[in-house]
Amino acid sequence: MSFELDDVGGLRIARFGTGPRTIIAVHGITASLMAWGAVARRLPEEWSLVAMDLRGRGHSASLPGPYGLPRHAEDVLRVADHVGAGPDAVLTGHSMGAYVAALAAAERDFARVVLVDGGLPFPPLPQGVDADEAMEATLGPALARLRQTFPTADAYVDFFKAHPAFVGHWNADVEAYVRYDLTGPDGALRSRVAPEAVLQDGRWLRLESEAIAAALTAITSPLSLLRAPRGLLNQDVGMLPDDLALPWAARLPGLRDEVIPDCNHYTILFDDRCVSSIVTHLTAPS
Repeated sequence: MSFELDDVGGLRIARFGTGPRTIIAVHGITASLMAWGAVARRLPEEWSLVAMDLRGRGHSASLPGPYGLPRHAEDVLRVADHVGAGPDAVLTGHSMGAYVAALAAAERDFARVVLVDGGLPFPPLPQGVDADEAMEATLGPALARLRQTFPTADAYVDFFKAHPAFVGHWNADVEAYVRYDLTGPDGALRSRVAPEAVLQDGRWLRLESEAIAAALTAITSPLSLLRAPRGLLNQDVGMLPDDLALPWAARLPGLRDEVIPDCNHYTILFDDRCVSSIVTHLTAPS
């Protein structure tokens, strides 16, 4: 799907589609705006989707820190202003982007806010485990690739094809997402993601549960949570299992909580059936 590129104070943004109704979409901790390509391609013609490369990622990687999710939320609201997204716009985010979306939605009303496999505070860290160790254990291969170089673009694609989340689920949308992330000279290609951005953002996520909870309770827009039942490595336990999500569904009576069957943390944005469900929630009548 084609898209138009723009720049907002050094942030790379892309508008997919030409419809008058706007969705602002926020990607995850080591991702890019291309994470939303499959969703954008399936939108009804009256909709368009605006996604950005967050500070420290994609073609916004050179933007300086400090990072942290409040900084990203400020950037999201700047992008929303830039594209003229009014109160009829929809805000969504995936993974870390769902937390960013929650912080942004606490500051401004949207037609609806859709959190995709993210956005709920994590339990306190076990005694003796610091935030960096917890992030390393959770993200695994996503962090490993930031330390590696690759001889060719195809080698980088092969690295992703071997990722447990994508085995048996590879398609053109995933490949476009992967190839967009590459930079560097031939023979030493690497991810565009700035490792320090990931470290700072990961620490914030694990240490600022009270700020996340406060943001969720401050949101007045209609709020949905879409969860994948399988995790980042396609394991049987998802990132937001029932014992984490159900207490929040009870605490926030306006929260619509739904598990999308047979998706993992990544394929929820790329698999045809999972994406169709997300599009239905994003574009539902107000």
